Amino acid sequence: MPLKLTVNNVEKTVDVDPDTPLLWVLRDVLHYTGTKYGCGMGLCGACTVHLDGKPTRSCLTRAGAAEGKAITTIEGLSADGSHPVQVAWEALDVPQCGYCQAGQIMAAAALLANTPHPSDAEIDTAMSGNLCRCGTYPRIRQAIHEAAAAVSTTNK
Repeated sequence: MPLKLTVNNVEKTVDVDPDTPLLWVLRDVLHYTGTKYGCGMGLCGACTVHLDGKPTRSCLTRAGAAEGKAITTIEGLSADGSHPVQVAWEALDVPQCGYCQAGQIMAAAALLANTPHPSDAEIDTAMSGNLCRCGTYPRIRQAIHEAAAAVSTTNK
């Protein structure tokens, strides 16, 4: 039975088993390859997408559970990379290898949507499930603060 998924504000019909992990539907069926496979156990955060605005591990989420919900991938965060988190990430050269960055950015964007001016502790808590093997955590925190400042400046 086909599933109807809304990905980046576009309705898509996919003919997959509802138990298929959302990650594989996004990557292999719909070709949204910005979402990465990391550990497959929801521990690293590389596969983070937004499901109704909440950061969600797509490797653990079944495609059937995403039906009727708004799915946002890194490709849908902004059409041109102009989301404040993406701009701050680039300005501060946050990534080294870059593999985890889509998940990091998605988690940071969700944090700022709910907590516009997070403290270091709030950032650390929100980002604790997103691992970076290169250890760019200080730049990640700084980029989140810069993105928050940019958002508050544009909202004045």
